[in-house]
Amino acid sequence: MNKELRVAAYAVCIRDGQILLVRWVARDGTKKWTLPGGGMDHGEDPLDTVVREVEEETGHTSEMTALLGLDSVRRRYPRRLGAFADFQGLRIVYEGRITGGELRSETNGSTDLAAWHPLAAVPALDRVELVDVGLELWRSRPTLGRAAQRGRDAQRGSTTT
Repeated sequence: MNKELRVAAYAVCIRDGQILLVRWVARDGTKKWTLPGGGMDHGEDPLDTVVREVEEETGHTSEMTALLGLDSVRRRYPRRLGAFADFQGLRIVYEGRITGGELRSETNGSTDLAAWHPLAAVPALDRVELVDVGLELWRSRPTLGRAAQRGRDAQRGSTTT
């Protein structure tokens, strides 16, 4: 079994009671809302990663104002020829502030839409678990930077990011 590790950085950007989200497009065409952010390039600093990703996916420039925490997920994915991958994702979650730019959607990327959503509307959105993790970290600001496991263990087999 192949072991895969992906380190990524994401931003929780909230302004005027709204959260900035992007719509992620899975390989099978499924679309779900997620936090802006993504995978680190080799040698890249996580802060640089999240600022770059926010701009790429939303058109907004940003600055990170706090490290909210870390989230680690582990999943098993099918690969070619009947093989499987043991995947671990380490997700670094920051609080971000928009400093400029104009909202626009990414082209030719892993997301197809960027939008501000009222915080009260988030529970009704078709979203990945990372949105809930990010909001929990933002609200609770845990000392150890780890979101509570509340109901997430059952989702560990899920294939969403």
